[in-house]
Amino acid sequence: MKDRKRQPGRWTSWMQNMTGRLRVRGWVYLLAFILIDFLSVGILQWGVSLNSSRVELSNPLIGFWGFISAIWTQRRFVLVLNMLAVGLVYLALTYLTNRFWAASGLILAICAVIAVIERFKVRARYEAILPSDLDFLHADAANLVSFLPARSLIMIGLGVVALIVLGALCWVLTRMDARRGRPVATGNKPLGAGLRTAGVLVPVLVVAVFMSTVGTYGSPAYRFSQFMGDIPSMWDSVYDAQRNGVFVSFSRQLRPKVMDQPAGYSRATMQSLAHRYQLSADRINHDRKAYMNESSLVYILSESFSDPTRVPGVALNQDPMPHIRSIKGGTTSGLMLSSGYGGGTANLEFQAMTGLSMANFDPSLTSPYQQVIPHLNWIPTVNQAWGTPSRSLAFHPYESSMYSRAENYKKFGFSHFYSLTGPDQIAHQDRIDRSQYVGDRSAYESALEQMGDDRGNQFVEVITMQNHMPYNDWYDNNGFSVSSSDPNRPLGDDEMQSIRTYAKGVSLSDQATADFLNSLDSQSKPVTVVFYGDHLPGIYGTASWDERNSLALHLTDYFIWSNKASDASGAQVSNSAYSSPNFFQAQAAEHMDAKVSPFTAFLTELHEKISAIEPPVANQIQDWNRIPAGQTNYLNAQGQPMNARDFDKATRQLLNDYKLIQYDIMAGKHYLQGTGFTATPTRRSDAARQKAEKKRQAKEQAKEQVRQEEQNRDKDRESSTSSAN
Repeated sequence: MKDRKRQPGRWTSWMQNMTGRLRVRGWVYLLAFILIDFLSVGILQWGVSLNSSRVELSNPLIGFWGFISAIWTQRRFVLVLNMLAVGLVYLALTYLTNRFWAASGLILAICAVIAVIERFKVRARYEAILPSDLDFLHADAANLVSFLPARSLIMIGLGVVALIVLGALCWVLTRMDARRGRPVATGNKPLGAGLRTAGVLVPVLVVAVFMSTVGTYGSPAYRFSQFMGDIPSMWDSVYDAQRNGVFVSFSRQLRPKVMDQPAGYSRATMQSLAHRYQLSADRINHDRKAYMNESSLVYILSESFSDPTRVPGVALNQDPMPHIRSIKGGTTSGLMLSSGYGGGTANLEFQAMTGLSMANFDPSLTSPYQQVIPHLNWIPTVNQAWGTPSRSLAFHPYESSMYSRAENYKKFGFSHFYSLTGPDQIAHQDRIDRSQYVGDRSAYESALEQMGDDRGNQFVEVITMQNHMPYNDWYDNNGFSVSSSDPNRPLGDDEMQSIRTYAKGVSLSDQATADFLNSLDSQSKPVTVVFYGDHLPGIYGTASWDERNSLALHLTDYFIWSNKASDASGAQVSNSAYSSPNFFQAQAAEHMDAKVSPFTAFLTELHEKISAIEPPVANQIQDWNRIPAGQTNYLNAQGQPMNARDFDKATRQLLNDYKLIQYDIMAGKHYLQGTGFTATPTRRSDAARQKAEKKRQAKEQAKEQVRQEEQNRDKDRESSTSSAN
């Protein structure tokens, strides 16, 4: 009996009928490619298309429709730019798998996974995925689950189901396609292998070059992204991703050019440099009695604080800052040269915290807080002289993720960063009248509650938000009026309204700051305060049109003040009329008569030669494309510009050493780490050093005594020999 042939089942029969049934034409592949590329970019944008629900942000939400409509509303083609970048990855996957529909499912799946992670991170911390997160995954992947927001497992489960459905759909489409979706289908295997290799390598190389150079000013990738409408917004990673696309915003932070390696950079050079400034520190410390960490130090970055009466062409009916003007008259104070106008807060903050200068960086590096610090393993900051992280506290009544501050302040050695979001909620969050920002008084009250006499000596950083833009008619009972002091240049109505609101905000900050200092005066422990405005507000449209006003639009107010319990109360050091934030730690040490580290000794010597140093400035509100073109700004003790070509040999040596120091810390091999170059002396360390020095001297004396005894024995032997002869 013949075996009966088994008949195929209904499902198998249907699949057999479907197999090879469709012959897909080339234009269909192209249309599908463009559609799937568009969907992939849309999925990525979905991941960042939400605001934090916990704080009112100044940046509006830009959803996917806003991302698309920018093409005709703003003539910005960032959608096309991101589609080109993602499309190249899609193309490489297509040639790698040699299956169009499989690559289509794979690119959609990759984008979906990234988007879900983006959404989790934005919801939890209002921060987009950054290159530094890759370091986190490598070092702390085991704790990743703890960062997942509530109900995330539901979204993950739905995502898994969607991926399964997507995979099944791609499999069906592949089976239905007569070509099986093969982009390369040739009987010549060597030729086919060559075509596939080229199809993978060319797109990968283009994407790699774009991602690694788009953040470098002047590169082809940079110029192309600018041509397509890319507008970097690096103060807010989520807004940047919403505005310019996830792919582009991530790429620009991937491999920034920090600075060129200075000539002669080596371990031997840096060790010699460290030794040279250790000698300088020894000379300075010989005449100083105090220690930095035996007093509390408070840094106050007062958002946009400056004297509007100094702005050319602006006249007010009353003084908006009488208290701070009086404080400045009785302590170390002056004007600070700012690199920003209307923006750039974190760059001034960076310089004050590190003692490094934006002037030394490559023009492409516009935000070290986001482009460099997250990648560093070592970054010395002024607060580290106070010892353990529990001695360092920071307060900022706004989003903790702005400028990546939350993570950076951990790296700086702070135990708590109090803000409106995150685990450390700032205690006081009162707003004034209709203002959208927390008032300065609330920021000060939050800091005071953590600064009692029983807390010991601390380093405290306060970053205010009250006078941040915009300057709408926020305040009731505003008695300020504004007019033009130049009849040939009248102020516009909107400009006068903004200045009027800003002047009222300055007066409120003035009173709150005076009250804060009075509270510190009542404490029994010594406290020193470094107060500075980061930049002028970008509201002086009339003055900014005149290039002769550049310097005036980049000078803010600063002072260094000590309470009555401090021996430095009422101190007024020389060469303080002009400064820049990188010199504050050296000036604070001089004001307190405190001993210094070799690095602070270096800054002290440089400040004696150059009172203020900043990169080139611009009269318009700072953008994030690059540091403006032009010569670095140097001011002398009288506030007059200095020409670098006229510097003497000692000044040129100091500036060269500055570049070596900054390169080693920010881009080099950290040869200075472990040399004690940034270690501020303490009473204990000085005692240990003196003990070690006495021990060394005792050993030298012992060696010298042994040598003398040997010499005496040799003489005795010679005398005996002579007598015998």
